[in-house]
Amino acid sequence: MSLALPSAGRRVAAAVVTTALLVPLAACGSDNGTRKDTRNKTGTSATDSPEADLTVLAAASLTDVFKTAGAAYEKAHPGTKLTFSFAGSQELAAQVRQGAPADALVTADTKTMDALKTDTGAATVIAKNRLVIATGEGNPKKVQGLKDLADTGLKVVLAAPEVPVGRYSQKILDAQKISVNPVSQEPNVRAVLSKVELGEADAGLVYKTDAATATGKVDAIEIPDAQNAIAEYPAATLKTSENAEAAEAFVKWLSSPEARKIFTDAEFQQP
Repeated sequence: MSLALPSAGRRVAAAVVTTALLVPLAACGSDNGTRKDTRNKTGTSATDSPEADLTVLAAASLTDVFKTAGAAYEKAHPGTKLTFSFAGSQELAAQVRQGAPADALVTADTKTMDALKTDTGAATVIAKNRLVIATGEGNPKKVQGLKDLADTGLKVVLAAPEVPVGRYSQKILDAQKISVNPVSQEPNVRAVLSKVELGEADAGLVYKTDAATATGKVDAIEIPDAQNAIAEYPAATLKTSENAEAAEAFVKWLSSPEARKIFTDAEFQQP
């Protein structure tokens, strides 16, 4: 036989049952007070970098180093994915002017970046580079320096004059009053390097860092400082970016000690 509880007793019993159900739920939500939310009201992670998928337009000579830098950035900033689009700086500039969807830009010269001031945020130089003469492995033609490039029996390839490395190349050749008749003028530095690697050219002017990526395939002949040119790599956000805060965080990181070590390990110079 069951006994009916007075109404006051029923209310007390219901309160006890409700409290018993809520305690486990509260404990689960707080993880016993040890779990912390890693995001704040603005969507920023614990690393103070917003989650986003970023597209970065970058000079061809940054191909290898940015693969390393991108992996390091993604590891340190969970939730951020980087996609790089590599090409000659002049091609990147054309893409920006045509409104290509992207978040940041890194060119191989300040001239190209300066011409895009209305499309970018403030630019910061993140690294520098220098030129070398790339020859076939073992330097079969015995190229010693810039003057040898004037030899009409030597097949020399250069980047086109509108490409940063092409301008740097012409600048140092003109300074030494050396006339070169290239067998071809390529759209970016990687195309110049490829021609030498494949034996389609005996020599070409490339960045030191590009020659370093082809060790065992090409030799790099150093050019003295007094005859050389220094390339600068400015980075900036794009004003059309839909991920402005995340893009700014990445561009800022490119000047961090971690990023600079990655660049110096790849033989780039400090800015």
